[in-house]
Amino acid sequence: MKTKQQSKDNFAKTKKEIGYVPLHQATPDTYHEIGFMSGLEVHQQLLTKEKLFCHCPAGIYNRDDDFDAEIIRHMRPTLSEMGEYDGTALMEFKTRKKIIYRINNENACTYEIDDTPPFPMNREALEIALEISLLCKLNIVGEVHITRKQYLDGSIPTGFQRTAILGTDGEIQLKNKKIRLIQLSIEEDSAREISDIGHTRVYKTDRLGMPLIETVTYPDMKTPWEVREACDFIRFINRSTGKVRTGIGASRQDVNVSCKGGTRIEIKGVSHTKWIPKLTHNEVFRQWALLRIKDKLLKHVQKEDWKISYKEIDIQKYRLKNKIIQNAIKKNYKFAVVNLPHFGGLLSHFTQPNIPFADEFAGRIKVIACIERPNMFFSEQFDENALPVKFWDTIKKELKAKDEDAQILVLGPEEDIPTAIETVEERALMTFDGVPKETRKALENGTTIFERVLPGADRMYPDTDSAPIPLEDEYIDKLAQNIPEKLIRRYEQLQKWNIPENYYTYIFSKNLYPIIKKIIEELGYNSRFVGKLIGQHLKYVEGHYKPDSPFNYNRVYKLLKFIKENNLVENIAYAMLPIAYQHPLMDFESILNILNFRKRTKEEITAPIKFLKEKYKEFGKRQTPEAINNWVMGELHNQAIGNMDLKELYEIVKNI
Repeated sequence: MKTKQQSKDNFAKTKKEIGYVPLHQATPDTYHEIGFMSGLEVHQQLLTKEKLFCHCPAGIYNRDDDFDAEIIRHMRPTLSEMGEYDGTALMEFKTRKKIIYRINNENACTYEIDDTPPFPMNREALEIALEISLLCKLNIVGEVHITRKQYLDGSIPTGFQRTAILGTDGEIQLKNKKIRLIQLSIEEDSAREISDIGHTRVYKTDRLGMPLIETVTYPDMKTPWEVREACDFIRFINRSTGKVRTGIGASRQDVNVSCKGGTRIEIKGVSHTKWIPKLTHNEVFRQWALLRIKDKLLKHVQKEDWKISYKEIDIQKYRLKNKIIQNAIKKNYKFAVVNLPHFGGLLSHFTQPNIPFADEFAGRIKVIACIERPNMFFSEQFDENALPVKFWDTIKKELKAKDEDAQILVLGPEEDIPTAIETVEERALMTFDGVPKETRKALENGTTIFERVLPGADRMYPDTDSAPIPLEDEYIDKLAQNIPEKLIRRYEQLQKWNIPENYYTYIFSKNLYPIIKKIIEELGYNSRFVGKLIGQHLKYVEGHYKPDSPFNYNRVYKLLKFIKENNLVENIAYAMLPIAYQHPLMDFESILNILNFRKRTKEEITAPIKFLKEKYKEFGKRQTPEAINNWVMGELHNQAIGNMDLKELYEIVKNI
């Protein structure tokens, strides 16, 4: 039996064997070698008054405890026309989940629970989605056909989502390459999950049914950084219309990743694009590690010859002092040990940073057997919760295991132990095939955990409750006249204006380009100054202060117009903007009063320079010209702001 240190050494050794390097050390050659390939599914809520297929208001959110009714449902699988069950449906059924929906009368109706047929598609949402399709150079369909897409995790009470393809075969132009788009669809958003503990999952329905578009790319991205760039670009295109929602949860993306010899893994719930590089980097190496684990296992045994053994045990006879074990005993949990032939050295094999292969089993036990973590121990565990080697030696004898075997101890409620054992066996058998097809949940630290089995391909079928919507050429041509200029042109214009690229993400994500253009062209401000004020200073202000009433970004234009009309120097904008942001209804004269601003001439500001220099010489420690000049500038700074250019003032200070 491996000691804790031996298992830790094995983890480090296998990490090196697969060639894992941190994201910041990886190069395009790193990803080329392992065959990195990634595609995107970018979801964006549309800014409409009503939901997609009913007249309930969109964008009204409730607290988790604010609801008028609860509906309880249990999902069960049904045979398809081909006499088959969907894998995801079988997995969800096995979990024995009780799904609870919390409904608020303010923003939900009988349509959401499939008790009322859908109304005609929200025309406002359709037009916004078509405009974005045109921006993405997609071929618009001649007729919109609404279909039902199966949703078997309970996030939609009906078990399906109404969706329709609006455009196909488009493209977006990144800085260095084009990314092909498969399609853009319009669909209804799912319910928001509140909790998922044990056999109970709770949702609230305030978001359910809100209009959403999904932009799907081909797997054209070959590095994690390209994936983020493409995702940002799609989000920027959406926001450039000014007709989409912003804020937490308004834009979400699923990222598909595979490596050479692997399979498509869908990473769900990527809330921030800044997570994408690390998530995709770690996922491609996770798959690479799983393929190496497969090769090692197949050297010793074939899938058809492999079989587990297990037994339930009385854990108390081993007198373990482990806190997790003791807490489980208090809960009256049952315990079972599983022997995995020829898995020696594999459970402690590297898969993700600080995560060994054994976590693949724990993740599935949590989701399928509904046993909350910690739900298992393993014989090669090397963290602080590891059980003593002596215990595993005893278990090995009881199971008549061989030296090359590994063992897992599962714990949980008695009724869930059989499912847990079955889940361990299923995941172990998948090891022989390499990378299982599944969806995984994104974590902020850049790793992922198992979420569910990847849905089958045949999950869509026609919606017989909704009539097709014809799209006439004249109608599409009219919409095309209203779309904003293409995003790549805005990129190029920002470059011509000499605005640094590190400001672009904020500018495009907030759709601030039109305001920047208006300030430069109508007010005549220096473009680099405007870029810094908005791309850097406004971003800082927005991240550190809260407005006491809704803030409109056009207030920045009005502020700079006020400064221009009152013949103030533009540098005062940096001092005025934080106050203008915090108090959007305050007039600009009042802001100047708060700053104790007073108009001064150049002569008034520069008059005391000689006196100040002499004063500094009396007490200043560093008697260098630079130290003296800097101190004088500090003394005159507040008087100069808004009245004089600071560079000009410094030149005067130096020459006196």
